[in-house]
Amino acid sequence: MSLTSPVVGRSGRRQFGLLTALVLAVLGYQINATMISPALPRIITELHTTPGIAGLSQTLFFLLGSLGQVTLGRLSDYRGRKQTMLLACAILLVGNLACMLAPNVGVFLVGRALQGVSAANFPLAFLTLNQVMTRERFGWAAGVITAVNGGFAGVDAIAGGKIADTIGFRGVFGASLLISVLGILAVIFMVPKLPAPSVGRMDWGGATLLWIGLSGILIGLAQGQSWGWTSAPTAVCLLGGLAALAVFGFTQRGARRTGATKPLVDISLLGSRRAWPLFVTSAMTLGGAFAALALTIPLFTQDKHAGFGMSSSASALLFSTPAQVIGVIGAPIAGWIGPRLGWNRAMRIGATGTLVVFAVACACLDSRWTVFAMLALLGITYNGLSMTALNGYSVVAMPEAEGALSGLNGACIGIGASFGIALASAVVTAGTHDGQTGHAAYAEAMWTGCGLLVLALIAAIALAKPPTTEQAEHLEGESDHPGAVVVPATGH
Repeated sequence: MSLTSPVVGRSGRRQFGLLTALVLAVLGYQINATMISPALPRIITELHTTPGIAGLSQTLFFLLGSLGQVTLGRLSDYRGRKQTMLLACAILLVGNLACMLAPNVGVFLVGRALQGVSAANFPLAFLTLNQVMTRERFGWAAGVITAVNGGFAGVDAIAGGKIADTIGFRGVFGASLLISVLGILAVIFMVPKLPAPSVGRMDWGGATLLWIGLSGILIGLAQGQSWGWTSAPTAVCLLGGLAALAVFGFTQRGARRTGATKPLVDISLLGSRRAWPLFVTSAMTLGGAFAALALTIPLFTQDKHAGFGMSSSASALLFSTPAQVIGVIGAPIAGWIGPRLGWNRAMRIGATGTLVVFAVACACLDSRWTVFAMLALLGITYNGLSMTALNGYSVVAMPEAEGALSGLNGACIGIGASFGIALASAVVTAGTHDGQTGHAAYAEAMWTGCGLLVLALIAAIALAKPPTTEQAEHLEGESDHPGAVVVPATGH
C-alpha cells in the first residue's frame, strides 16, 4: 500500500505549520496533566473530597488516556488521522467544560476521564509526522512533540499554581478550554486530510473488553486502600478486570486465526523483543515518574505538617517548571541524537539517568534544594532522553506494524502513569490519619516510584535494536499481518 502525503516535498514553512498545529493539539491534553497537579490541594478542599479521590481523578485521566490511544489510534486506520484527531479534541472540550462547571466530585471525575481520551492525539501526531518527513527530520519533530509531553516549558505548571491560588481550580480548566479551542482550529486549517491507511471495520467488541478490563484493575488498585483490599467492590473491580482481559485476549487470538475481523491488538506483537520490553519500559518509566511528579511531590511540598508548606504556585515553580523548561531544549536534541546513536541506546541512557536522579531525590527528601536540583535534571534524563526515545523507538522499531506499536506504546505510557499514581495514592492514603498525612507515607510513595524505575531500566536493557533502513523497507513490503497497522514511512 502506498500513501502519498500532500505535505511531502512542500516548503519548510508548510511543515512548520503542520508541526505547530500538532503541538497545539497535544498541548490541549497535556496541560490538563501538568496544570492541574499544583491545584490538587485546592480541588480536595473546594469539592470537599479526599486525597484518595484526588488520586482517583488522576488515575482515571491517565487510564482513559491509555485506552483512548489504543481505540482512537485504531479507529484512525479506518477514518483517517485528521478526522480522529478532531474527534479527540471535541471530547476534550466536553471534559474541560465538565471539570470547570462541576457541582460535585462525581461530575469532576467524569470530566477528567473525558479529558484523558484526547491523549490519542500523541500517537496520531507521531504517525502523521513519520508519514510526511524523512527519518532525520522525524526524530527532531518527535522531540518537539515529546517536549510538549512534559509541559509547555513550565509555564503551564506555574500558571496552574497561580490560578489555583487566586481564583480556584475552576480557572485552570477555563484556561485549558481556551487552549483546546485553539488546538481544534489549528488542526482544521493546518493538518492535511490524508487517506486512511486501512479498509475494514473497527473492533468495538474488543475495545469494550479492553476498556472494562483495564479500568477494573486500575480503579481497584487506586481505591483498594480506601475500600479495603478484601472488600466486595475491590474484588469486583480486580477480578472482573482480569476476566475481561482474559476474554479480550481470547477474542483477539480468535480474530487473528479466522481472519474474519482484524483484531484491535495484534497479539503476535507482544512476543517480540522490539515490543514487550518497550511496553514494560514505557509503563514502568511513567509509573515511577508520575507516582512522584503528579501526586506525591505536589502534595508533599504543600503539606504544612509533614512537608514544606509551600503555596501551589511556589511548588510548581520549584519542582515542576525547571524540568519542563530544560525538556523543551533537551527533547528535540534527543530527537536529533536518537536516529544517530540508536533509539534503544538513547533509551537505556535515559533510563539509567532517571533512576539515579530519583534515587538521590528519595534519599534527600527533607532537603528542598536537593530535591529541586534532582527534579530539574529530569529535563535531560526523563523529559529529554527517555520520553523522546520511547516515542521514537515505537515508530521505527516495527515498520510492518508501525501504527499498532505506536498506539500500544502510547497506551502503556498512559497505563503506567495511571498505575504509578494509583500505587502512590494507596501509599499516601494508608499514611493519612485524621486528615493528616505522615512524612513516612510520602517517603514510601517516592521509593515506590523509584522501584518502578528499576524495572524500567531492566526492560530497556532487553530491547532489541531497531531495523536498518533497508530492513525496514523489506518489512514494509512484506507485511501481511491481519492485525498490523501499516503506515508507510514516506521519504524514509
